[in-house]
Amino acid sequence: MTVPAIRTVGLTKRYGPVCALDALDLTVPAGEVFGFLGPNGAGKSTTVRLLLGLARPTTGRALIFGTDAADVAVAHRSVAYVPADVALWPGLTGAEALELLGRIGPGVDRAYRDELVERFAVDLSKPGRAYSTGNRQKVALVAAFATRAPLLVLDEPSSGLDPLMEREFQTAVEQARERGQTVFLSSHQLAEVEAVCDQVAILRAGRLVEVAGVAELRRLHRSQVEVSFTGPAPDLTGVIGVETVQQISPTRLRFTLTGPPAQALRTLSRAEVTAVRIHEPTLEEIFLDYYAQQSR
Repeated sequence: MTVPAIRTVGLTKRYGPVCALDALDLTVPAGEVFGFLGPNGAGKSTTVRLLLGLARPTTGRALIFGTDAADVAVAHRSVAYVPADVALWPGLTGAEALELLGRIGPGVDRAYRDELVERFAVDLSKPGRAYSTGNRQKVALVAAFATRAPLLVLDEPSSGLDPLMEREFQTAVEQARERGQTVFLSSHQLAEVEAVCDQVAILRAGRLVEVAGVAELRRLHRSQVEVSFTGPAPDLTGVIGVETVQQISPTRLRFTLTGPPAQALRTLSRAEVTAVRIHEPTLEEIFLDYYAQQSR
């Protein structure tokens, strides 16, 4: 049986009366790109700190490839980390920072690192103090993706990147997956997570709301269907999964659909339908829907 890259059991963190993370049970399989979603304050960064051994849990455990995350010396041999706000040594050049990070980590693929430097357009001759936020982020990403660490923990890693570099970031994530590395991507950028992740966990107010594949999440939630027709309007009364039917013109109607579309399509096939347009929910729409359900 393959050991998960990350496993948490009842992981809880309290700061006085505030519960930042509440009994998190989470398993991240090795070799996957796993999205960890939630707005600021949801508990994402607290979870990352616990995984890295930078904070101690109030109760529960976090395991990195079966090793307790509290055993930092052992657990960190398997991890490369990019924080949300990267700080570099101000007097070291980018090249010197990469060299130092390569030596203290679990090894580095130098040829691939050189390729990443070109792709991310990093000027390694500048000292850390001269880098912008985005360039500091790029140095840290190059260091992480070039490492041989089996687990990459990325906390809001692309927040300072422009759209072109965001595309390079997504390519690097896909290549990490192809090499068999696990990527734990903590983010609130839903489009980014949707583009690269195999599974997604949604966190709200310190509690886990859902874990599922992106495609599975879409199936669980409502798609919007618009139908154009001639003749009488299709009768969708009682059709499983169909809700909120609205006739928006004499020849068009709109409804929401949950689950498989087969029965709705069979019903539509009996009418004089000229066009059907189905809008699948984005991850952002799913995310907001979950929050609305929780609020209710």
